[in-house]
Amino acid sequence: MLDFDAARRWARFDPQRTLARRDDDKLPFVRESRLGGQGLLLDTCVYIDQMQGRSPRVLDDLIARRQVNHSTVAIQELMHTVGVLDPSDARTAAVVAEIGRQVKAMPPHRIFAPDMEILGRAALLSGILCRLQGYAKDGKLRALQDCVLFLQAQRLGLVVLTANIGDYDVLLQLVPTGRALFYRPT
Repeated sequence: MLDFDAARRWARFDPQRTLARRDDDKLPFVRESRLGGQGLLLDTCVYIDQMQGRSPRVLDDLIARRQVNHSTVAIQELMHTVGVLDPSDARTAAVVAEIGRQVKAMPPHRIFAPDMEILGRAALLSGILCRLQGYAKDGKLRALQDCVLFLQAQRLGLVVLTANIGDYDVLLQLVPTGRALFYRPT
C-alpha cells in the first residue's frame, strides 16, 4: 500500500536548483574489476545495444557473470517499438523477429513487475525529476519509465544496468540508496 502522507512529504523536496550530471570519475561504470557483484535489472537500452551490435565486450562479460533480471517495464518499451515500426518497411520483419527472440529468451522466473507502491512512488519521483530538470512533454514518459525501473531495482536489491548516464545520475542524486551501473555503447 502506498503511504500517501510520506509520499507527499517526499514531494516537497526541492534543492532549489537543477541537478547537474556529475563527472564520470564520480559514477559507477562497468569495468573489468566490477564484473562480480549484485544481480542486474536491465534497462531497455541494454537490449537495444545488444541487438544493434553496440554493446562493448566488458558489458557482455558482465552480463555473462552476473544474475540478469528483466522488468516488465523494459518488455513494455520493446513491445512499443514493435507497434510503432512501419509494417511496410522491409527492415521491420527482421527487427520484430529479433525483439521476439529477446523477449522469449527471458526466463519467466527472472521477469518482475512493479507493484502499486513502486508505481506510485515512481510517479511521484518522476514528477519531482521533471520539475527539477525542466523536462519537456516528450521527456516525461521516459522519466516515468526510468523511475519505475530504478525504484523496482532498489526494491529487489538489484542494480540497474544502463547507458542512460544523464537521467540515472540525477536519480542517484535524488535517491542515493538506489544502484545503477553505467556503460557506453560502442
